[in-house]
Amino acid sequence: MSVSAIVAEGLVKRYGDVTALDGVSFEVVRGEVFGLLGPNGAGKTTTIKILTGLTKPTAGRAYVAGFDVVREAAEVKKRVGWVASEVIVDDELTAWENLEIQARLVGVGGWRERAAELLKYFGLLEAAGRPVGKFSTGMRKRLEVAMALLHGPEVLFMDEPTVGLDVGARVGLWEVVRQINRDFGVTVLLTTHYMEEAEELCRRVAIINRGRVVAVGSPDELKARYGVDVVELEVEGPVDAAALSAFGEVAIRDGVVVVKTHGAEEKLAEIVKAVSGVKSVRVKKASLDTVFINLTGASIEGEQVDVRKLYMRVRWARR
Repeated sequence: MSVSAIVAEGLVKRYGDVTALDGVSFEVVRGEVFGLLGPNGAGKTTTIKILTGLTKPTAGRAYVAGFDVVREAAEVKKRVGWVASEVIVDDELTAWENLEIQARLVGVGGWRERAAELLKYFGLLEAAGRPVGKFSTGMRKRLEVAMALLHGPEVLFMDEPTVGLDVGARVGLWEVVRQINRDFGVTVLLTTHYMEEAEELCRRVAIINRGRVVAVGSPDELKARYGVDVVELEVEGPVDAAALSAFGEVAIRDGVVVVKTHGAEEKLAEIVKAVSGVKSVRVKKASLDTVFINLTGASIEGEQVDVRKLYMRVRWARR
């Protein structure tokens, strides 16, 4: 059996004169939670549509669960599940009725025993006879995951599954993802706009921008490779920016000096010595957010931004 649950090789997708994907390649190992991150319009949804057999690539190849997504699309669809950003359960039907419809759609015979196991697993069995419209948002989302797992997929695609959830429900769904990955052995490909979500859940991530994969690795690997630490010094008096530039990129505004550098802890004492009249010092370690911004020049919503201005906006917003 192949160790790869998903293989994308040079995927290209064009819509007329618009190129949505421009040679996308990555690989997802069986049993891992893998994140696909990128601004809106970067190509995430197009990639997932190709991998689930909903659309054909203009060029390139892809395999899911060992099957070619073009030549063996029917086999791929049998082996994948899907959880969308919107909750798509029918609120007027009970949980049992929603699961029955799902079973009929995917052709699962003898579905009630499997459904009962999933309802119990997700803590929904006692409420299963109630209309879903009376469920909390978190309960409805868990039901949707149960529906996606009803036919026993090998790969589960989760497209921004926590959008619209409050903090408690979001953290609860994180635990659901961990559980199904651990207990069911399901490979999960997750797209998300929340960097902390990717860091919490994903063993590896791919960052896609303008139809191309610009980086692949674990969150820690990407932070070490592309991230920067930020040292903020509140100062009195003039600042010698030229002296500080030896440590990295420098920005000065209203008595606050911002130095972006690698290995801030090792350089901190020397940075402080290079500035007179230091009143306070703060260090912000590299994060997946800064990696994302450095690689795409964009906010997660897709707006192209000036990175220096964005750092200043973030700093003042957090004061």
